[in-house]
Amino acid sequence: MIRGALSGLIAGDKQADRVVPPSGFTAQLTLFAAGAMGFLAVFALALSLASGRLADRWADELARSATLRISAPADQMTAQTNAALQVLRQTPGVQSARALSDAEQAALLTPWFGPDLPIETLPVPQLIEIVETPQGFDAAGLRLRLSAQVPGAVLDDHTRWRRPLVEAAGRLRALGLISILLIGAAMAAMITLAANAALSANAQVIEVLRLVGAKDGYIAQAFVRRFTFRALIGAAVGAFLGVCGVLLLPEASDEGGFLTGLGFAGLGWFYPLAIPPLGAVVAFVATGYAARRTLRGLS
Repeated sequence: MIRGALSGLIAGDKQADRVVPPSGFTAQLTLFAAGAMGFLAVFALALSLASGRLADRWADELARSATLRISAPADQMTAQTNAALQVLRQTPGVQSARALSDAEQAALLTPWFGPDLPIETLPVPQLIEIVETPQGFDAAGLRLRLSAQVPGAVLDDHTRWRRPLVEAAGRLRALGLISILLIGAAMAAMITLAANAALSANAQVIEVLRLVGAKDGYIAQAFVRRFTFRALIGAAVGAFLGVCGVLLLPEASDEGGFLTGLGFAGLGWFYPLAIPPLGAVVAFVATGYAARRTLRGLS
């Protein structure tokens, strides 16, 4: 049955196609719905893929980094910093450790206090950047060694705020996928309404076709074919405009954060090519269902 419907869809029938009005409200509604949904699907897909990339990057970067903060009197700061670095270099799982310079620490404080902060005159803690190996280190054991040898050291392995960030990005990815499903459902509903309206408007023509021997499958095939190709064209135009819109978005940058990385990357640019065929499949299923149901009602 499905094979026959597909072969009829591809081959077509000029006589059967005359049953379906080539223009009018239903044609415009189908093209508009498919185009709008194709356009929105591109952005939902871009959001989902960008969120996935962001979650992976945050998980990788934050999982392999930690920060050591040393608070001590000025005359002891250098000694405690050197002692902390010595402990870190002897700790399994620590790939590298280095003390941030005054300029680097000033840059971290600039967004809150401005560029003219006299950091050398303030009791600012010394920060040490720690990069872990893929295996990681024992945070609890490291804290014990630091508490014994560097009393003013506080280890932050980013666990407290790493997990919420990764979970948030993962939920954004899931939200994008759910949006695509909702877009497909909305498109199916709109095309079903358009097909029902077209079938009802052509009730007299359908009755005449039945009188001359046309089967309901023959009539339904005409509607399925016309609405499927309308959806394919509309979704293709909408997806093309969506890709053009994505191209206008700013490229990813550290300064812009998440909002500058919403485009596609690498092979991800090929994903929008699947939107028009998927739109056609949705129209094929929705129109077939609407046609069979409406034709039974017209019997």
